[in-house]
Amino acid sequence: MRLNPSFLSAIYALLALLFITGAAWLVADALKDSDGGEAWQAFAANLLMIHGGASMAMLIALGALIPLHMRLAWRASRNRASGSVMVTLNGLLIATAFGLYYSGSDVLRAWTGYVHIGVGLALPILVLIHVLLGRRSRPK
Repeated sequence: MRLNPSFLSAIYALLALLFITGAAWLVADALKDSDGGEAWQAFAANLLMIHGGASMAMLIALGALIPLHMRLAWRASRNRASGSVMVTLNGLLIATAFGLYYSGSDVLRAWTGYVHIGVGLALPILVLIHVLLGRRSRPK
């Protein structure tokens, strides 16, 4: 189901911002114990604030996708498999973000972090696959 170009651009921009801030945070976090570690730690904290703010905007966009895209595509029996993967992975990102923020257990926090990072790094490729499969399934 085609989306409004402005809305689609906003989703892609948010996805890019989330990917960039998340990946950059990984680098900054790894460098916080090196020379100039305080600057890297401050940079990492700022990246997390931007990442968190962008994730809140993405939650709104994902919520808007339910009536505008998901419901219509499901009823039309289009791209259900990759759409289900998208819903599942975004739900997993939301759940693991919640776990990272609120978990009191170091073991659970570490596991949650690995899952969040793995899914977050893979998501742009999976979104691309979903889009390409969706274009292939368009009626002629």
